[in-house]
Amino acid sequence: YPTWKRTLSRRARESQMKRFCKAQAIQRRLEEIEVTFRELEQQGTKLEKLLREENESPADQQTQWTNQLLYLVQKKNNLMTEESDLMIAVQELKLEEQQCQLDEKLRSYMNKDDALKTPEDEKAEQEILKQLVEVVNKRNILIQLQEEKRLSEL
Repeated sequence: YPTWKRTLSRRARESQMKRFCKAQAIQRRLEEIEVTFRELEQQGTKLEKLLREENESPADQQTQWTNQLLYLVQKKNNLMTEESDLMIAVQELKLEEQQCQLDEKLRSYMNKDDALKTPEDEKAEQEILKQLVEVVNKRNILIQLQEEKRLSEL
């Protein structure tokens, strides 16, 4: 088993573990965001009730409640933006994993001697190459989407 094959195999495992750890971190953050959403909803509901029911309260108290409610809305919007970014990251990880798998399959076909390749092997190699190009294009679209989003936020 040549050294370069072991190296490629080790690097593939390492990158797979990195993607797995990143996916776990994203999942944890998405769960945290969900919990925070619920808390913000509860706080917002309480503030809305106070604003609607306490018409006799001083104007400065109502202004304070309104400001708190606006702060909660802003916080929720920020979390929604973060959640959207994380969902894009999840898609990117899936495509990256798919690309690695296709790379590995394509490499196995390309390492095969041309004289030993059957027409089915050549057809499968072309199909894998086509799929690989599609995955790369999808990743490119995601990157463009992130860049457009970043520019629009500026």
